[in-house]
Amino acid sequence: MRYIGNKQKILNEIENLIESLRLNNENYTFCDLFSGTATVGNYFKDKYRIISNDNLYMSYVISRAKLCTPNLKFEKLEKDPFEIFNDKTNLLKGFIYENYSTGNSERMYFSEENAQRIDFIRNKIEKWHLEDKINDDEYYYLIASLLESVSKVANVAGVYGAYLKKWDPRAVKPMKFIPIEMEKESSKFENEVYNKEAEKLINDISGDILYIDPPYTKNQYSVQYHLLETIALYDNPEIKGVTGARDMSNKTSDFSKKGNAEIEFEKIIARADFKHIILSYSSDGIMSKEYIESVLKRHGKPETLKFIKIKYRKYLNSKAEKEGEHYEYLFYVEKKEKQYINYASPLNFIGGKADMVQFLKDNSPKNYKRMIDLFGGGFNVGINFNAEQTVYNDCNFKVRELLEMFRDIDTIELYKYIEKMIKKYKLEKGAKEQYLKIRELYNNMPIDNRDPKLLYLLILFGYQQQIRFNSSYGYNNPVGQAGYNDCILEKIISFCRRLKEKNVIFLSKDFEKVEEYINKDTFVYCDPPYLITLGSYNDGKRGFNGWNESDEIRLLNFLKKLDDKSVKFMLSNILEFKGKSNNILKKWIQENKYKIIEYQGKARKNRNEIIVINYEVK
Repeated sequence: MRYIGNKQKILNEIENLIESLRLNNENYTFCDLFSGTATVGNYFKDKYRIISNDNLYMSYVISRAKLCTPNLKFEKLEKDPFEIFNDKTNLLKGFIYENYSTGNSERMYFSEENAQRIDFIRNKIEKWHLEDKINDDEYYYLIASLLESVSKVANVAGVYGAYLKKWDPRAVKPMKFIPIEMEKESSKFENEVYNKEAEKLINDISGDILYIDPPYTKNQYSVQYHLLETIALYDNPEIKGVTGARDMSNKTSDFSKKGNAEIEFEKIIARADFKHIILSYSSDGIMSKEYIESVLKRHGKPETLKFIKIKYRKYLNSKAEKEGEHYEYLFYVEKKEKQYINYASPLNFIGGKADMVQFLKDNSPKNYKRMIDLFGGGFNVGINFNAEQTVYNDCNFKVRELLEMFRDIDTIELYKYIEKMIKKYKLEKGAKEQYLKIRELYNNMPIDNRDPKLLYLLILFGYQQQIRFNSSYGYNNPVGQAGYNDCILEKIISFCRRLKEKNVIFLSKDFEKVEEYINKDTFVYCDPPYLITLGSYNDGKRGFNGWNESDEIRLLNFLKKLDDKSVKFMLSNILEFKGKSNNILKKWIQENKYKIIEYQGKARKNRNEIIVINYEVK
């Protein structure tokens, strides 16, 4: 059967990849999440237990036939169904004849004779099933065989979104009822077949190898194969338009929509309970190679990432003008264990701990219900800690508003806003004039009505993506050489999804006023401005108060007070920097006999990071 995106021609490439990774274990479960015509599942069904899924019912029928069919005997029928269905005298003027042949319409999908044969066969299959003359396996096998037979005589160029205006020679030949094509007859295990949205099913399944072959063009499979869906269902739907399309709005795929595709892909990879992930995609696809790799590196072990580029003939529809070089992509990654998956804030917050998150998690206490990120900044730390409730606090209420926006807005809405504004104002790296226009647009808004989406756009194209304001809270960062790309898009999408999943309270208070949220079941993480570095975020010249010795002493007294109440805390800081020493901190640590752990990762701008804790790490 001709089918867009069919992987028949690269099955050997997929198999070679699997063998090179030594994943050919017969006890493995292999999931084909977007099965289409079950080409991949059918190929591997003699090696693995297969989980197959597609949101189209016609695909479900084909997968049932190829993956779950035992020896078919049709014992309750008087004759072989293939003999009955190949009797040219068995005709019926039914739904297909009335609507998709010239018998009672202008649609030229099928000749009148073939349309009547389709109606007879489909009606008879349904009747046999209702009368219990065929079992479920036989039922799906016969419908799948009908779909195979139909594809040989349909008057279409390859898909069913439109019919040809002249009869193709093969379309006027009598239809033969033939078995569904199967490269391999028998399955090694009892397989599972689903007819669900991949984004929902992924939450309920698990296995060893997850193979993902999502749609990659704007063409909706539900539209291109509406007629096969109708034949499979045979439910006499309401149809409309020149092509007689049924309402397939509930079957549209987000993978055929820019922005939605990236969001749903990240969600599937994040939630997949599979150790090995293989993705087929196209060089002409909606998602970029850079975006795909960013997602796979976040959720998988970067050192295991493999990329294979295969020269491939592209499917061309009738509107295509010419064919260039096109490639099929194969990606592989071994997924990380959950505790090692970390999310990065889309805010480039100075002093952020994105590179230290795993170190901080590894040295955190094991039992707590609430986590407080006391100087939350871009929220790189708090978003990665597992707690029943997380409290984010930062004196910079503008950053808090940005994070609340990431949580509350539909991610696709934010995506569309960024894309629209970049196009409207022709924003690009270093484009000073365009940048100043949107900065003026933001600053001219009343303070209480300033749009955090617009502020985020300014940050993206601002100098070093800094978050800085004047004393009137006007954004005053100059244009920079930074911008918006697919790596930032991946940060936005993964961060927003994770933030929406968490129970977070957002605050903008002085740290001492957060005490009402603290009890013995609370873990407090502190990443204050560093007294001896005086970064631009704590110099008091960005619209918010700075940090001085008085603040440092106040914080250390506050932490001692928590310690006296048996509240666990972790403090990030440095003791030495460019000849300077934080003697206040040193003395406090010595007096209270707190434990110091040095960060053993790469040097962070020639400064040795430490954490101070008041508990034992288990």
